[in-house]
Amino acid sequence: MKKHIHIPKVEGVYIAVVNEYNAIYKTQDWNAYIINDKDVALDMVIIVSEGYSETKKTAAFRKKIETLPKKSYAKIELLQEELFALNNVFKVSFFEGNTMYDKSYVFRKNTINSKALQTLPLINAKGVLVK
Repeated sequence: MKKHIHIPKVEGVYIAVVNEYNAIYKTQDWNAYIINDKDVALDMVIIVSEGYSETKKTAAFRKKIETLPKKSYAKIELLQEELFALNNVFKVSFFEGNTMYDKSYVFRKNTINSKALQTLPLINAKGVLVK
């Protein structure tokens, strides 16, 4: 029965972690974003994130975005630097038309750092990107 279920491949949707200045608290913060680089809007976007290692696991964080317009991005959450020592996974589900898509984006432990920054699509900033 499972062989009859078609799970489409996700393309053009990314998760990025950006180090940016917070003018309110005058701090450098790491924020996670979802990027929709597609030419269509995404509907009912559900994101579940958590960090884990062999001995630790964080609570799951959930976020819902009704519609993520084409060629846009949205902030998901603030990440504390202590979490970078863990594997951080973002499980993303969304509808494009009548088709449901699902993908897990994993930032392996210690891969979120200043040395890994790169130019991001659509966001006018540098960050760590998982495709």
